[in-house]
Amino acid sequence: MDIIIKSLGQIGEAARQFISHFRLDDRTADRPLPVFAFYAPMGTGKTTFIKAVCEALGVADPVNSPTFAIVNEYEAAEGSPIYHFDFYRIKRLSEAYDIGVDDYFYSGNPCFIEWPELIEELLPEEAIRVEIKEMEEGERVVHSS
Repeated sequence: MDIIIKSLGQIGEAARQFISHFRLDDRTADRPLPVFAFYAPMGTGKTTFIKAVCEALGVADPVNSPTFAIVNEYEAAEGSPIYHFDFYRIKRLSEAYDIGVDDYFYSGNPCFIEWPELIEELLPEEAIRVEIKEMEEGERVVHSS
């Protein structure tokens, strides 16, 4: 799936398309929600897109990158948790183990991961890889596979 974001004003609609495609707002299904690994260079919009997705899911608290905390937990509109990770600052895999990534990744709740390449071997096999690419004219393409 590809979502093209031509301007920051379209990010809310792009987030709603992402949510709809992955059925993130369907908590009635008896299935775990996916782990999303976001790959993109610094400054491409990983945090901005994740923030838009969380807001579209009804998160009322401020959504920002958990650069220093490594993980932030938010509450979706219906009360279920959403986990947002930023592994940019970790130096060793043991740091990820220390925060209990397995508990988060296999909780059945959505996980959004920035800088997953630093913990690649810990990602669940079924994690969805999401690439954000900056195009000419400042457009962004959100590609998931």
